[in-house]
Amino acid sequence: MSRSIELLKSRYLKNLRDNPSIFVGIELEYPVVSIDGQATDIIVVQNLMRFLTSRLNFAIEKIDDFGNPIQLVDSISQDRILFEVSYTTIEFAFAKADSIKDVESRFQQYIDVIQRKLGENHHAIVGCGIHPNWDKNKNCPVAYSRYQMLMSYLKMSRAVTDIPLHHFPEYGAFICGSQVQLDVSKSNYLRVINAFTQIEAVKAYLFANSEFSGADWDTKISRDIFWEESMHGIYPENVGVNARLFKDEDDFFDYLDHSAIFTAERDGQTYYFYPIQVRDYLATPEIQAYALNGDEIFIYPQEKDFETHRSYQYQDLTTRGTVEFRSVCTQPLDRTFASAAFHLGLLVNLDKLEAYLETAPFFKEFGRDYKFLRQQFSKKKLTDEEETTIIEFSKDLLLLAEEGLEMRNKQETIYLQPLRDKLGL
Repeated sequence: MSRSIELLKSRYLKNLRDNPSIFVGIELEYPVVSIDGQATDIIVVQNLMRFLTSRLNFAIEKIDDFGNPIQLVDSISQDRILFEVSYTTIEFAFAKADSIKDVESRFQQYIDVIQRKLGENHHAIVGCGIHPNWDKNKNCPVAYSRYQMLMSYLKMSRAVTDIPLHHFPEYGAFICGSQVQLDVSKSNYLRVINAFTQIEAVKAYLFANSEFSGADWDTKISRDIFWEESMHGIYPENVGVNARLFKDEDDFFDYLDHSAIFTAERDGQTYYFYPIQVRDYLATPEIQAYALNGDEIFIYPQEKDFETHRSYQYQDLTTRGTVEFRSVCTQPLDRTFASAAFHLGLLVNLDKLEAYLETAPFFKEFGRDYKFLRQQFSKKKLTDEEETTIIEFSKDLLLLAEEGLEMRNKQETIYLQPLRDKLGL
Protein backbone atom coordinates (compact mmCIF):
# COMPACT_ATOMS: atom_id res chain seq x y z
CA MET A 1 0.00 0.00 0.00
CA SER A 2 1.36 3.42 -0.93
CA ARG A 3 2.05 5.94 1.82
CA SER A 4 -0.51 8.35 0.34
CA ILE A 5 -3.27 5.72 0.61
CA GLU A 6 -2.16 4.87 4.16
CA LEU A 7 -2.57 8.54 5.10
CA LEU A 8 -5.95 8.77 3.36
CA LYS A 9 -7.21 5.68 5.14
CA SER A 10 -6.01 7.01 8.48
CA ARG A 11 -7.79 10.30 7.86
CA TYR A 12 -11.11 9.01 6.59
CA LEU A 13 -11.62 5.67 8.37
CA LYS A 14 -10.59 6.50 11.92
CA ASN A 15 -14.03 7.73 13.04
CA LEU A 16 -16.12 5.05 11.32
CA ARG A 17 -17.88 2.82 13.84
CA ASP A 18 -19.46 -0.60 13.53
CA ASN A 19 -23.12 0.16 14.21
CA PRO A 20 -23.63 3.89 14.70
CA SER A 21 -26.95 5.48 15.50
CA ILE A 22 -28.14 7.60 12.60
CA PHE A 23 -27.98 11.28 13.40
CA VAL A 24 -28.79 14.05 10.96
CA GLY A 25 -26.34 16.86 10.14
CA ILE A 26 -27.72 19.61 7.94
CA GLU A 27 -25.97 22.62 6.39
CA LEU A 28 -27.99 25.25 4.54
CA GLU A 29 -26.45 28.09 2.51
CA TYR A 30 -28.54 31.09 1.47
CA PRO A 31 -28.02 34.24 -0.57
CA VAL A 32 -28.74 37.48 1.26
CA VAL A 33 -30.29 39.85 -1.28
CA SER A 34 -31.46 43.41 -1.52
CA ILE A 35 -35.16 43.15 -2.25
CA ASP A 36 -34.81 46.31 -4.35
CA GLY A 37 -32.65 44.35 -6.78
CA GLN A 38 -29.44 46.18 -5.93
CA ALA A 39 -26.12 44.77 -4.73
CA THR A 40 -26.26 43.30 -1.24
CA ASP A 41 -25.20 45.89 1.34
CA ILE A 42 -22.40 44.10 3.19
CA ILE A 43 -22.71 46.47 6.16
CA VAL A 44 -26.31 45.33 6.64
CA VAL A 45 -25.23 41.68 6.77
CA GLN A 46 -22.25 42.34 9.04
CA ASN A 47 -24.52 44.23 11.43
CA LEU A 48 -26.90 41.27 11.37
CA MET A 49 -24.16 39.04 12.79
CA ARG A 50 -23.59 41.43 15.67
CA PHE A 51 -27.33 41.67 16.28
CA LEU A 52 -27.66 37.88 16.56
CA THR A 53 -25.23 37.78 19.48
CA SER A 54 -27.63 39.90 21.50
CA ARG A 55 -30.97 38.65 20.16
CA LEU A 56 -30.23 34.91 20.15
CA ASN A 57 -28.04 32.69 22.31
CA PHE A 58 -25.03 32.96 19.97
CA ALA A 59 -21.44 33.85 20.79
CA ILE A 60 -18.73 35.01 18.40
CA GLU A 61 -16.51 32.09 17.40
CA LYS A 62 -14.50 33.60 14.53
CA ILE A 63 -13.77 37.12 13.34
CA ASP A 64 -12.37 38.44 10.08
CA ASP A 65 -9.18 40.45 9.65
CA PHE A 66 -11.07 43.63 10.62
CA GLY A 67 -12.64 42.26 13.78
CA ASN A 68 -16.10 41.63 12.30
CA PRO A 69 -17.85 38.46 13.51
CA ILE A 70 -18.01 35.89 10.72
CA GLN A 71 -18.99 32.75 12.63
CA LEU A 72 -21.33 32.43 15.61
CA VAL A 73 -22.01 29.42 17.81
CA ASP A 74 -24.92 28.60 20.07
CA SER A 75 -23.44 27.40 23.37
CA ILE A 76 -26.32 25.01 24.04
CA SER A 77 -27.18 23.44 20.67
CA GLN A 78 -23.74 23.99 19.07
CA ASP A 79 -25.47 25.24 15.92
CA ARG A 80 -23.43 27.72 13.92
CA ILE A 81 -24.35 30.68 11.73
CA LEU A 82 -21.55 31.89 9.50
CA PHE A 83 -20.56 33.55 6.26
CA GLU A 84 -19.84 31.01 3.53
CA VAL A 85 -16.97 32.30 1.34
CA SER A 86 -18.50 35.78 0.88
CA TYR A 87 -20.39 38.31 2.99
CA THR A 88 -23.46 37.83 0.78
CA THR A 89 -24.00 34.17 1.72
CA ILE A 90 -25.12 32.99 5.15
CA GLU A 91 -24.80 29.36 6.19
CA PHE A 92 -26.68 27.56 8.93
CA ALA A 93 -24.57 24.61 10.12
CA PHE A 94 -26.68 22.58 12.52
CA ALA A 95 -25.18 20.27 15.10
CA LYS A 96 -26.09 16.63 14.64
CA ALA A 97 -29.68 15.96 15.64
CA ASP A 98 -31.95 12.99 16.34
CA SER A 99 -34.51 14.08 13.76
CA ILE A 100 -35.20 16.60 11.03
CA LYS A 101 -37.97 18.06 13.18
CA ASP A 102 -35.38 19.04 15.80
CA VAL A 103 -33.43 20.96 13.16
CA GLU A 104 -36.50 22.57 11.63
CA SER A 105 -37.68 24.00 14.95
CA ARG A 106 -34.35 25.72 15.54
CA PHE A 107 -34.07 26.87 11.93
CA GLN A 108 -37.50 28.46 12.13
CA GLN A 109 -36.49 30.35 15.25
CA TYR A 110 -33.33 31.66 13.60
CA ILE A 111 -34.83 32.52 10.23
CA ASP A 112 -37.77 34.44 11.74
CA VAL A 113 -35.42 36.71 13.69
CA ILE A 114 -33.05 37.13 10.74
CA GLN A 115 -35.73 37.92 8.16
CA ARG A 116 -37.29 40.57 10.40
CA LYS A 117 -33.92 42.21 11.02
CA LEU A 118 -32.88 42.12 7.36
CA GLY A 119 -36.31 43.43 6.34
CA GLU A 120 -35.66 46.65 8.26
CA ASN A 121 -33.03 47.40 5.59
CA HIS A 122 -34.89 45.96 2.58
CA HIS A 123 -32.85 42.76 2.55
CA ALA A 124 -33.86 39.11 2.87
CA ILE A 125 -32.64 35.54 2.73
CA VAL A 126 -33.98 33.76 -0.37
CA GLY A 127 -34.10 30.09 -1.34
CA CYS A 128 -31.97 30.12 -4.50
CA GLY A 129 -28.95 28.10 -5.56
CA ILE A 130 -27.43 31.16 -7.24
CA HIS A 131 -27.41 34.64 -5.74
CA PRO A 132 -30.05 36.49 -7.82
CA ASN A 133 -27.90 39.64 -7.93
CA TRP A 134 -24.57 37.87 -8.46
CA ASP A 135 -23.72 40.25 -11.29
CA LYS A 136 -24.17 43.34 -9.10
CA ASN A 137 -22.25 42.15 -6.04
CA LYS A 138 -18.49 42.53 -5.64
CA ASN A 139 -18.15 38.77 -5.02
CA CYS A 140 -15.14 39.21 -2.76
CA PRO A 141 -14.10 36.63 -0.17
CA VAL A 142 -14.60 37.14 3.54
CA ALA A 143 -11.40 38.65 4.96
CA TYR A 144 -10.31 35.34 6.44
CA SER A 145 -7.38 33.22 5.29
CA ARG A 146 -9.31 30.09 4.32
CA TYR A 147 -11.73 31.94 2.04
CA GLN A 148 -9.09 34.27 0.63
CA MET A 149 -6.96 31.28 -0.26
CA LEU A 150 -9.88 29.50 -1.89
CA MET A 151 -10.84 32.45 -4.08
CA SER A 152 -7.22 33.10 -5.06
CA TYR A 153 -6.81 29.44 -5.94
CA LEU A 154 -9.91 29.46 -8.14
CA LYS A 155 -8.61 32.51 -9.98
CA MET A 156 -5.63 30.47 -11.12
CA SER A 157 -7.99 29.18 -13.82
CA ARG A 158 -7.34 32.37 -15.79
CA ALA A 159 -3.85 31.08 -16.57
CA VAL A 160 -4.99 27.58 -17.59
CA THR A 161 -5.09 27.19 -21.36
CA ASP A 162 -4.92 23.42 -21.98
CA ILE A 163 -8.17 22.53 -20.15
CA PRO A 164 -11.53 24.21 -20.97
CA LEU A 165 -12.65 25.99 -17.79
CA HIS A 166 -15.45 28.51 -17.30
CA HIS A 167 -14.77 32.22 -16.88
CA PHE A 168 -16.36 32.75 -13.45
CA PRO A 169 -13.67 31.90 -10.88
CA GLU A 170 -15.50 34.06 -8.35
CA TYR A 171 -18.41 31.59 -8.36
CA GLY A 172 -17.66 30.51 -4.80
CA ALA A 173 -19.09 33.85 -3.67
CA PHE A 174 -22.53 33.29 -5.18
CA ILE A 175 -23.41 29.58 -5.37
CA CYS A 176 -25.40 28.03 -2.53
CA GLY A 177 -26.10 24.43 -1.62
CA SER A 178 -28.07 22.26 0.77
CA GLN A 179 -25.91 19.55 2.35
CA VAL A 180 -26.85 16.68 4.63
CA GLN A 181 -24.48 14.41 6.55
CA LEU A 182 -25.65 11.00 7.73
CA ASP A 183 -23.84 8.48 9.90
CA VAL A 184 -22.45 5.44 8.13
CA SER A 185 -20.56 2.37 9.35
CA LYS A 186 -17.41 0.53 8.40
CA SER A 187 -19.54 -2.09 6.68
CA ASN A 188 -21.96 0.15 4.77
CA TYR A 189 -20.20 3.38 3.79
CA LEU A 190 -19.24 2.08 0.35
CA ARG A 191 -22.72 0.69 -0.19
CA VAL A 192 -24.14 4.13 0.62
CA ILE A 193 -21.74 5.93 -1.71
CA ASN A 194 -22.45 3.50 -4.56
CA ALA A 195 -26.22 3.55 -4.13
CA PHE A 196 -26.52 7.32 -4.05
CA THR A 197 -24.17 7.70 -7.02
CA GLN A 198 -26.78 5.80 -9.04
CA ILE A 199 -29.62 8.22 -8.24
CA GLU A 200 -28.00 11.52 -9.22
CA ALA A 201 -30.32 11.80 -12.23
CA VAL A 202 -33.34 11.82 -9.91
CA LYS A 203 -31.72 14.32 -7.57
CA ALA A 204 -31.00 16.53 -10.59
CA TYR A 205 -34.66 16.35 -11.61
CA LEU A 206 -36.13 16.90 -8.14
CA PHE A 207 -33.80 19.52 -6.71
CA ALA A 208 -32.44 21.63 -9.60
CA ASN A 209 -32.50 25.29 -8.54
CA SER A 210 -29.47 27.11 -9.93
CA GLU A 211 -30.06 28.34 -13.46
CA PHE A 212 -27.40 30.90 -14.36
CA SER A 213 -28.09 34.10 -16.29
CA GLY A 214 -24.45 34.81 -17.07
CA ALA A 215 -23.85 32.06 -19.63
CA ASP A 216 -25.75 30.07 -22.25
CA TRP A 217 -25.70 26.78 -20.37
CA ASP A 218 -28.46 24.25 -21.00
CA THR A 219 -28.80 23.22 -17.38
CA LYS A 220 -30.91 23.97 -14.33
CA ILE A 221 -27.91 23.12 -12.14
CA SER A 222 -25.16 25.55 -13.02
CA ARG A 223 -23.47 24.64 -9.73
CA ASP A 224 -22.23 21.46 -11.43
CA ILE A 225 -20.48 23.42 -14.16
CA PHE A 226 -19.05 25.90 -11.69
CA TRP A 227 -17.52 23.05 -9.68
CA GLU A 228 -16.45 20.69 -12.43
CA GLU A 229 -15.09 23.22 -14.93
CA SER A 230 -13.05 25.14 -12.36
CA MET A 231 -9.72 24.50 -10.65
CA HIS A 232 -11.53 21.93 -8.50
CA GLY A 233 -12.18 19.88 -11.64
CA ILE A 234 -8.66 19.79 -13.08
CA TYR A 235 -8.70 16.15 -11.99
CA PRO A 236 -12.19 14.71 -12.54
CA GLU A 237 -11.89 12.35 -9.55
CA ASN A 238 -11.76 15.41 -7.29
CA VAL A 239 -15.31 16.61 -7.84
CA GLY A 240 -18.82 15.69 -8.88
CA VAL A 241 -20.46 12.34 -9.56
CA ASN A 242 -18.15 9.37 -9.12
CA ALA A 243 -17.10 7.96 -12.47
CA ARG A 244 -17.73 4.39 -11.35
CA LEU A 245 -19.14 2.25 -8.57
CA PHE A 246 -16.47 0.93 -6.22
CA LYS A 247 -15.74 -2.80 -5.95
CA ASP A 248 -14.20 -2.58 -2.49
CA GLU A 249 -12.36 -0.31 -0.09
CA ASP A 250 -9.09 -0.49 -2.01
CA ASP A 251 -10.86 0.56 -5.19
CA PHE A 252 -12.42 3.52 -3.40
CA PHE A 253 -9.12 4.72 -1.93
CA ASP A 254 -7.40 4.30 -5.27
CA TYR A 255 -10.00 6.72 -6.64
CA LEU A 256 -9.45 9.12 -3.73
CA ASP A 257 -5.71 8.85 -4.39
CA HIS A 258 -6.44 10.59 -7.72
CA SER A 259 -8.10 13.59 -6.02
CA ALA A 260 -6.17 16.81 -5.42
CA ILE A 261 -4.15 18.67 -2.83
CA PHE A 262 -3.86 22.40 -3.52
CA THR A 263 -3.16 24.10 -0.21
CA ALA A 264 -0.79 23.81 2.73
CA GLU A 265 0.14 25.75 5.86
CA ARG A 266 3.66 26.68 6.87
CA ASP A 267 4.51 28.68 10.01
CA GLY A 268 0.92 29.83 10.40
CA GLN A 269 0.66 31.05 6.81
CA THR A 270 -1.72 29.59 4.21
CA TYR A 271 -0.40 28.83 0.71
CA TYR A 272 -2.04 27.55 -2.45
CA PHE A 273 -0.66 26.00 -5.61
CA TYR A 274 -1.63 24.27 -8.84
CA PRO A 275 -3.40 21.04 -7.81
CA ILE A 276 -1.34 17.90 -7.38
CA GLN A 277 -2.92 14.46 -7.32
CA VAL A 278 -2.64 12.85 -3.91
CA ARG A 279 -0.74 9.86 -5.27
CA ASP A 280 2.01 12.16 -6.62
CA TYR A 281 2.12 14.65 -3.76
CA LEU A 282 4.79 13.23 -1.43
CA ALA A 283 7.08 12.43 -4.35
CA THR A 284 6.97 16.00 -5.68
CA PRO A 285 10.44 17.50 -5.04
CA GLU A 286 9.25 21.06 -4.48
CA ILE A 287 6.08 23.04 -5.05
CA GLN A 288 5.76 26.53 -6.45
CA ALA A 289 3.23 28.08 -4.07
CA TYR A 290 1.63 31.45 -3.46
CA ALA A 291 0.93 33.37 -0.28
CA LEU A 292 -2.30 35.30 0.18
CA ASN A 293 -0.49 38.54 -0.67
CA GLY A 294 0.68 37.06 -3.96
CA ASP A 295 4.26 36.34 -2.91
CA GLU A 296 5.71 33.29 -4.59
CA ILE A 297 7.68 30.73 -2.59
CA PHE A 298 8.75 27.11 -2.84
CA ILE A 299 7.49 24.63 -0.27
CA TYR A 300 8.20 20.97 0.24
CA PRO A 301 5.51 18.31 0.68
CA GLN A 302 4.87 17.06 4.20
CA GLU A 303 2.63 14.29 5.47
CA LYS A 304 0.82 16.78 7.71
CA ASP A 305 -0.57 18.41 4.54
CA PHE A 306 -2.96 15.44 4.30
CA GLU A 307 -4.67 16.73 7.45
CA THR A 308 -6.41 19.41 5.37
CA HIS A 309 -7.12 17.22 2.33
CA ARG A 310 -10.67 17.50 1.13
CA SER A 311 -12.23 16.28 -2.09
CA TYR A 312 -15.55 17.44 -3.50
CA GLN A 313 -17.36 14.35 -4.68
CA TYR A 314 -21.15 14.53 -4.46
CA GLN A 315 -21.11 11.51 -2.12
CA ASP A 316 -18.26 12.55 0.14
CA LEU A 317 -16.82 10.40 2.93
CA THR A 318 -15.94 12.81 5.73
CA THR A 319 -13.56 12.53 8.68
CA ARG A 320 -16.54 12.49 11.08
CA GLY A 321 -17.81 9.01 10.28
CA THR A 322 -20.46 10.36 7.91
CA VAL A 323 -21.18 10.57 4.23
CA GLU A 324 -21.95 14.13 3.13
CA PHE A 325 -24.32 14.51 0.20
CA ARG A 326 -23.22 17.64 -1.66
CA SER A 327 -25.06 17.73 -4.98
CA VAL A 328 -28.27 19.58 -4.06
CA CYS A 329 -28.88 23.27 -4.76
CA THR A 330 -30.27 25.46 -2.01
CA GLN A 331 -34.02 24.87 -2.11
CA PRO A 332 -36.95 27.31 -1.96
CA LEU A 333 -37.76 28.13 1.64
CA ASP A 334 -41.02 26.18 1.57
CA ARG A 335 -39.13 22.94 0.80
CA THR A 336 -36.03 23.49 2.89
CA PHE A 337 -35.88 20.00 4.37
CA ALA A 338 -37.16 17.91 1.45
CA SER A 339 -33.66 16.96 0.37
CA ALA A 340 -32.54 15.91 3.85
CA ALA A 341 -35.68 13.79 4.26
CA PHE A 342 -35.19 12.16 0.86
CA HIS A 343 -31.59 11.17 1.64
CA LEU A 344 -32.37 10.05 5.18
CA GLY A 345 -35.30 7.86 4.17
CA LEU A 346 -33.31 6.13 1.44
CA LEU A 347 -30.34 5.54 3.75
CA VAL A 348 -32.57 3.89 6.34
CA ASN A 349 -34.08 1.76 3.56
CA LEU A 350 -30.70 0.94 2.00
CA ASP A 351 -31.31 -2.79 1.48
CA LYS A 352 -34.46 -2.19 -0.56
CA LEU A 353 -32.84 0.73 -2.38
CA GLU A 354 -29.94 -1.44 -3.54
CA ALA A 355 -32.27 -4.24 -4.62
CA TYR A 356 -34.42 -1.82 -6.60
CA LEU A 357 -31.44 -0.18 -8.32
CA GLU A 358 -30.17 -3.55 -9.58
CA THR A 359 -33.16 -3.92 -11.89
CA ALA A 360 -34.55 -0.38 -12.16
CA PRO A 361 -36.27 0.11 -15.57
CA PHE A 362 -34.70 3.57 -15.85
CA PHE A 363 -31.23 2.11 -16.42
CA LYS A 364 -32.46 -0.30 -19.05
CA GLU A 365 -33.70 2.74 -20.96
CA PHE A 366 -30.83 5.19 -20.43
CA GLY A 367 -27.77 3.17 -19.36
CA ARG A 368 -25.52 3.56 -16.34
CA ASP A 369 -23.17 6.44 -17.14
CA TYR A 370 -24.00 8.25 -13.92
CA LYS A 371 -22.14 11.46 -14.68
CA PHE A 372 -23.88 11.70 -18.06
CA LEU A 373 -27.29 10.94 -16.56
CA ARG A 374 -27.02 13.79 -14.08
CA GLN A 375 -26.14 16.19 -16.90
CA GLN A 376 -28.90 14.87 -19.13
CA PHE A 377 -31.68 15.15 -16.56
CA SER A 378 -30.70 18.60 -15.36
CA LYS A 379 -31.34 20.08 -18.81
CA LYS A 380 -33.87 22.88 -19.12
CA LYS A 381 -36.07 20.88 -21.49
CA LEU A 382 -36.55 17.11 -21.46
CA THR A 383 -38.12 14.99 -24.16
CA ASP A 384 -41.50 13.43 -23.39
CA GLU A 385 -39.82 10.04 -23.01
CA GLU A 386 -37.20 11.43 -20.62
CA GLU A 387 -39.83 13.23 -18.57
CA THR A 388 -42.04 10.15 -18.26
CA THR A 389 -39.18 7.83 -17.34
CA ILE A 390 -37.52 10.13 -14.78
CA ILE A 391 -40.88 10.78 -13.09
CA GLU A 392 -41.46 7.04 -12.67
CA PHE A 393 -37.91 6.56 -11.35
CA SER A 394 -38.43 9.48 -8.94
CA LYS A 395 -41.77 8.11 -7.71
CA ASP A 396 -40.24 4.73 -6.96
CA LEU A 397 -37.41 6.30 -4.98
CA LEU A 398 -39.77 8.63 -3.16
CA LEU A 399 -41.87 5.70 -1.98
CA LEU A 400 -38.73 3.95 -0.72
CA ALA A 401 -37.71 7.15 1.11
CA GLU A 402 -41.16 7.43 2.70
CA GLU A 403 -40.97 3.85 3.83
CA GLY A 404 -37.56 4.49 5.40
CA LEU A 405 -38.79 7.54 7.28
CA GLU A 406 -41.84 5.64 8.53
CA MET A 407 -39.48 3.00 9.92
CA ARG A 408 -37.81 5.73 11.99
CA ASN A 409 -41.20 6.80 13.39
CA LYS A 410 -40.12 10.41 13.96
CA GLN A 411 -42.87 12.16 11.95
CA GLU A 412 -40.47 13.12 9.15
CA THR A 413 -42.49 12.03 6.10
CA ILE A 414 -44.15 15.47 6.08
CA TYR A 415 -40.94 16.91 4.62
CA LEU A 416 -41.41 14.83 1.46
CA GLN A 417 -44.76 16.45 0.65
CA PRO A 418 -43.24 19.03 -1.77
CA LEU A 419 -41.75 16.14 -3.74
CA ARG A 420 -45.07 14.29 -3.75
CA ASP A 421 -46.69 17.45 -5.11
CA LYS A 422 -44.05 17.82 -7.82
CA LEU A 423 -44.55 14.21 -8.93
CA GLY A 424 -48.33 14.32 -8.74
CA LEU A 425 -48.63 11.70 -6.01
